Parts: sequence; structure tokens; C-alpha cells
Amino acid sequence: MKILITSDWYAPAVNGVVTSILNLRRELTARGHEVRVLTLAEGMHSFEKDGVYYLGSLDAGLIYPGARLRSLAAGQAVEQFIRWKPDLVHSQCEFSTFSLAKRIARAVNAPLIHTYHTVYEDYTHYFSPSRRWGKKLAAAFSRWVLDQTDGVIAPTEKVRALLEGYGVSAPVKVIPTGIDLDAFSPPLDPEKRAGMRRALGIPEGDRVLVYVGRLAREKNLEEVLECRAALSGNVTLLLVGDGPERAALEEKAQALGIRDKVVFAGMVAREKVADYYRLGDVFVSASSSETQGLTYAEALAAGLPALCRADPCLDGVIQNGCNGWQYQSREELARRLSELLADEEELRAMGGRAAFSAGKFSARRFAQSAEEGYEQALAVKRSPAWAKGAAVWQKAW
Repeated sequence: MKILITSDWYAPAVNGVVTSILNLRRELTARGHEVRVLTLAEGMHSFEKDGVYYLGSLDAGLIYPGARLRSLAAGQAVEQFIRWKPDLVHSQCEFSTFSLAKRIARAVNAPLIHTYHTVYEDYTHYFSPSRRWGKKLAAAFSRWVLDQTDGVIAPTEKVRALLEGYGVSAPVKVIPTGIDLDAFSPPLDPEKRAGMRRALGIPEGDRVLVYVGRLAREKNLEEVLECRAALSGNVTLLLVGDGPERAALEEKAQALGIRDKVVFAGMVAREKVADYYRLGDVFVSASSSETQGLTYAEALAAGLPALCRADPCLDGVIQNGCNGWQYQSREELARRLSELLADEEELRAMGGRAAFSAGKFSARRFAQSAEEGYEQALAVKRSPAWAKGAAVWQKAW
């Protein structure tokens, strides 16, 4: 099968969308498919490399940190992919590359499948002074985009239910995003671990709480800092990643009197992220803006119990008392952490259960499920039932 993936984000950017695409492309290729990517370059120059077409783009950081908008000169890229004739187009972003994905899919009569990665109503602070109107705008925009597709992939039931509430008419299939489990499972060499701790300034003997992700308002990291301030004992909070809230979080840590117990590691190369998970004893997250939260799965795969703010996207992922806890308040988070860090035997046992539970998130299983969805989309697209509308398609998918 010839599969075209389109996305506004791609390597070397580091985020959940990029991780999902890289894993999907690798595993689909391993299954014998020819997979190409259309994405945005980090400058105005367009080029092609290793099956990836990078389209010249402009910095749009004022809209959203790190965002880019494609240049108008996209005709050559579109014509190139039309000549290639993909069997299916899988769009991953709703902005610059979506219109190109639609044009290519319609030109070659291929199904257009779209993965909905971002719950925009949780990001209203970037584009609307009113949260209520921001949520209405997010719903209308999502409905407008998705109703132009032949099918939507939702990473979790939470997202499927959200889209149903928006009134999206396109059929929605839930396919959890997968990760490369092998990258997180080997234990970190003790000497390397000790060297990394020294380089980061983590005191010898300290327990380590680790967070991996953007330092952004929607991640609710102030709650994690307040929790650390409520803990006693030798505990370091390691924040891996960067973002627009870093300076404010550093000031918050200083005001709480815990600046010497919080390490801001900054951005880390993708191939090194697994080592930072393995520096930790427990993974923590206060975010409730995730569609799935790949960092949760990565933490489990690294053998870390995960303590995360309760969220529907974590149903079946973080199992209370088994591989971690879904907490309801800052006080509960502090209590759960204190109890877990004081019980070496339970900490070790929960870490083992965490690693075992991560098996459901294998990239191989992810690609297999996506492949099955593609085949169903192609079968319906080529059948007389297609003309009968979305109801038949929904039943088939």
C-alpha cells in the first residue's frame, strides 16, 4: 500500500505528534508498505530527503510556540504526490498541511483519514480571551475540518466522546498511539546514571520525581511544584523539556523555597529521552489537557510508577494501586508520593507492574490497528456502499 502522511510537525521537533508519526511510519514500512511524508521545513527552503518532503514555511510562534505556516508555493509538492498516487492519505494536523492532504486525496480518489491529536478547547488561552467562546470556536473548527475527511482516528475514548459532542459527522475509530517499547526497557548503566545525576546537580541519595513534556500553562506544572514543596525528605523534581512557562516556573520554585530541589533539564534529544525517564523513581503529571499522553506510556515502559491527575484519557492506562495512581487533588498527590517513596518494596513492585502494563502500547500493535483501519477505508471507498453515506461507513469501521 502507498501511504502518504501529512503533518505540520516532524523531526527534529519533539512532541507527541512527531513521536506518533515516526513510530507509525517505521512500523508500517516494516510491514511492507511504502510510506512518504509531507511536512513543513524549519525555513523557507523546500527540499526532499529520505521520502520526506519538507515544504518551505514561515515562523508562526506568535500564534502558538514553535508553530509554522506553509508558504504559498506548494503546487510542486502537491503535483509530485498526485503523480505518485497514494492509496491512502493520513493527515495528522488541522492547519497548513491539511488542505494539501485533502487536495491530494481528492485528486487520486484516495480515502482521507485524519488523527485528532489535540484537544483545542484546552488551549483557549493561546487564541481567545474568553474560555467559553474559545471552546465554541474549537468545537466549530474541529467539526469543520473533520467533516471534510473520510474517517477520523481518535487516540482514546475521551477524544471520541469529545468529537461526538462536537457533532462531527465523519466516522471515528479509536486507535491508541504506540511507542517503541524497546527504547525504554533496558536499565540504565549504573555508572552512566550516576554521571547524569552529577551533571544535573541531583544530590546523591535523593529520590527523583520526573516530568517529561512541554513547560506550558496547560500542563498545570505549578501544581507539581506545590506538591514538591509539601513533601519532606530528600526529593528532587526533574523537569525535562522546555516551553513558554519555564521562567514563570523557575520563579514559582524560588518563591516556594524549593529552587535547589527542582532541576530544569531543558530540551533533550529524542534518542536520549529514555535515559532521563530512567533517572527517576516516580513519574508525575498534573495535566488534564492530553488526548492520550504518550509520556505516560513511556514512563510505564521505563518501569516508573505514574502519579497523574485523573483524566478520562487515562482509563485503562494508570490503574490505581497497580502501576500508579490517578489523583484528584494536590493533597492526594502529596500523600500518595509520600507513602510510595517511604516504601521501597512497594515502589519496586509497582515499577515492575508499570513496565508490564506498558505492553499494550507497542508501536507494532499501533501500526497493525492503523493498517486494519486503512484496509477497511479502502474497501468501503471502492464499494457501492460508499455512495450511501457515512452511516454505512461508520458501521464498516
